[in-house]
Amino acid sequence: MKHPVDIHVGKRVRHRRWMVGMTQHQLAEKVGIKFQQIQKYETGMNRVSASRLWDMASALSVPVSFFFEGLESHAHEMNCDAVPSDILADKEALELVRSYYSIPENQRRRLFELARVLSDVA
Repeated sequence: MKHPVDIHVGKRVRHRRWMVGMTQHQLAEKVGIKFQQIQKYETGMNRVSASRLWDMASALSVPVSFFFEGLESHAHEMNCDAVPSDILADKEALELVRSYYSIPENQRRRLFELARVLSDVA
């Protein structure tokens, strides 16, 4: 049975991997394991050991604490039987965020304002 903490950590691994544009194969190669193991970590099927989490944090250029960020709010949602809204677990949403941040800042601000106006209209 999957533990909620393992699921959360796995989602954060996948989130960061996507944000830096790294494949499961590339991350697996950097930490010296098979990509199938990365798949199991990302789904929460397997727990990530402390040393492996350290290696993944290094490969993904984040502190180990990154993988636990937001865990408190998820714990609260689980206790309230609410469905967690993890928008960044969606592949399309992550691609959109990555593309958004590749736009030059002045154009990005204008795009943001346009999106804000459109969402107010809807």
